[in-house]
Formats: sequence, C-alpha cells, structure tokens
Amino acid sequence: MKKPLMYYMMVTKEFSDPVAQRPVAVPYTKKWRYDMRHLMSPLDLSVEELDKLLDLANDIEKNPQKYAHTCDDKRLATLFYEPSTRTRLSFEAAMMNLGGKVLGFSTADSSSAAKGESVADTIRVTSCYADICAMRHPKEGAPLVASMASTIPVINAGDGGHQHPTQTLTDLLTIRSLQGRLHDITIGLCGDLKFGRTVHSLIEALVRYDNVKFVLISPEELRIPSYIREDVLNRNHVEFEEVERLEDAIPQLDILYMTRVQKERFFNEEDYVRMKDFYILDKQKMELAKEEMFILHPLPRVNEIAVEVDSDPRAAYFKQAQYGVYVRMALILTLLEVDVSC
Repeated sequence: MKKPLMYYMMVTKEFSDPVAQRPVAVPYTKKWRYDMRHLMSPLDLSVEELDKLLDLANDIEKNPQKYAHTCDDKRLATLFYEPSTRTRLSFEAAMMNLGGKVLGFSTADSSSAAKGESVADTIRVTSCYADICAMRHPKEGAPLVASMASTIPVINAGDGGHQHPTQTLTDLLTIRSLQGRLHDITIGLCGDLKFGRTVHSLIEALVRYDNVKFVLISPEELRIPSYIREDVLNRNHVEFEEVERLEDAIPQLDILYMTRVQKERFFNEEDYVRMKDFYILDKQKMELAKEEMFILHPLPRVNEIAVEVDSDPRAAYFKQAQYGVYVRMALILTLLEVDVSC
C-alpha cells in the first residue's frame, strides 16, 4: 500500500509576507483540503474527485452550449502578480464561456501590491467584488496565504517554483484523452525539473495511479528536487529513472513532457545561457519514438521543440492548451458548486 502523500507548503515569515524559506511536508488530509473550497495543489482532489472533474471537462468539450449560461451571475477575479498568457487567458475564456464576467490585474505593478499591500489584504478586498479567484504569484505559498484570508474560493494559478495545479489538471485531461488512461504509462519529463512547478505538480498527481513509470531527463544542474525524489517517488515506491540523454529515453515513452529552461528562475545569466539549449526535440529524435507517443509542453516554448515538429501528428501541445479551457471551466463549476441539469 502506498504511503499518504505529503503537501509541501512553504514556511512563511509572517501571514502577510509569504517569503519561501524551505519546503515543509504536511500530511494531506481533509483538514488541509478546505472541503474543496480552494485548489492549492492537485492533491486537493482525490482520485475519484479528479476523475469526476475530468469527466465534466470532457462533457463540456462535447456539449459547450449546455454550459453557456451556468455562471451568468458570477465573477472571476484573476490576480496575476507575474506575466502569463495561457493560464490567465484560459481562465478568462473559461469564465466567459460559462457566461460569467472577469476582473483583475495582469502584473503586480498594476495593483496595490506596488504600494505595499499584502496578499491577505488584497484577497479580502477582492472577495467583496468576485465569487471566485485565480491567483498567480512569484512567491511560493502566496495563494495558500490568500486562501486563509479569503471568503471566496481561491485557485492557485502558479506560485513560484512550487505548484501549478490547473496546468496539472490540463495535463491529466490531455493524457487521458489521448491515451485513454492515466495508469500503465511511461512518461518522460524533460528539461528544467528543478524549478519546473508543472513537473512537480504532475508527478504528485500521477503517483496515485497504478503502474506509472517516470523517466526524468535533465542535466545534473536541473535534476528533480530531493524532496520530490525521496518523499513523493521513493516514499510511494514509484518506478523512476534519471537520465541525461533524451535519445536514450525516447524509445520507451508513451508521453514526452517537454519543458523550457526558465530564465526567470535563474540568478546567474551565465548558467541560464549554458542550460537553455541543452535539449532540442527535432524530427531526427522523433524517429526514435513510438508511433503512439504524444508530446506535451506547458508552453511557452523557446527552443526546446523545433518548429518542424509541430506538423507531427504526435505533437499535442496546442491541443493541450485547448484542453486547459475545458478543465478550468469544470473546476470553476466544481468549486462554485454549480449544479448543471442534464
């Protein structure tokens, strides 16, 4: 039997100043899940709840008109303290597709954060104007701090190098739709595994399914953090291997999840320049892959996937972006407890 998963919340200096010090493992129980009021981590959803949400997303894809007015009287606040294209726009598209309205800001400079307002105060004020909130913040743990002060559901839309749960929901929906399952797969995670919050969240979600094997493809400097290796993979007796050469890994994969080297996570420009083109997936490497292997990428792409790969039928990263709208629509309905009649 697998051991209980742990949620790695970050120690904060004080309630209004969520500066990450070190990851602290917290057992994930219903006490920490806020009765589904907020989404901080993929682990906020049990496997059964997750499957139900993905089923809802699939139904939204097939029957969009059925859901077109389910949130006519609702407002989503998008509080984005750092730049985003896909996540912010997909949240906004999701709410508008449901008939709702959107308000918020796209950078910290355009909010009262520039004047020194705390995250806790911002969400208290936002709770007066909106019914649900999606927050992206460069500091680990900031959305969790917001959820503790909020009177509306808070969705973590990415917090530093920590978690990105709605991207994980998107990834899971994409994998399940393409492969027909979330169990019995071998998935390769390639690129920035150290700072890549999408990778960390996806691993934590997939270890709950049977017979999932991970192939972790990265240079030594960007290997998976030790707490993911020891307390998520090893603790749950999940099969994984760490390799450096992409060519060695591709033949065995059902899914290849590419990531960019994130310039914004580096303190040293020289290190970034040295790492940024370490992996480039091109047509030649794709010849080594299975016919039914699909390529995912959370985007944005820089150089890690050659443009020539876009025409390969196994390239699923733009389809993945569309799935992100469906799954966020399903999440908004779930957290707002909107009952959709059949």
